[in-house]
Amino acid sequence: MAIVYFDIAHAVRVHDAILSLSGGNPWIKDIWNLESALFTIQNDDYCPTFEEKLEKLVYSVNKNHSFEDANKRTSIALGAYFLEVNGYGFAIDRFIREMENIAVAVADNKIGRPLLLKIMESFLYEESFSEEIQLELIEAFWTNTQ
Repeated sequence: MAIVYFDIAHAVRVHDAILSLSGGNPWIKDIWNLESALFTIQNDDYCPTFEEKLEKLVYSVNKNHSFEDANKRTSIALGAYFLEVNGYGFAIDRFIREMENIAVAVADNKIGRPLLLKIMESFLYEESFSEEIQLELIEAFWTNTQ
């Protein structure tokens, strides 16, 4: 099955919709960062699997601060949309529920890309986080708060 992508205009509309609901500054700081992320996930040389594409999308929107406000919220919304349009609707509720805290931890450098990839895989293939992921999350939060 071919992977469905979305364009920069859709990503900006999602961001604007989030701000209309929750407030914040609507300015775009660096549209190139967003364009780069959306381009990179379409390149199978960089992101060969759906899980890697999802991880790269969420991480890039969260960390690269394309927008003045709502980068974490936008990363969650775009990740959920990417799941939906690619037939992973069953994972969206858990994704949204779990990603609220995870997105903050990614932004705070408590969770890096390798663990975030494991988390994305878990959303797709497990009903809850494995013991391994739970331990890594505890360690990530514990070691970075000391």
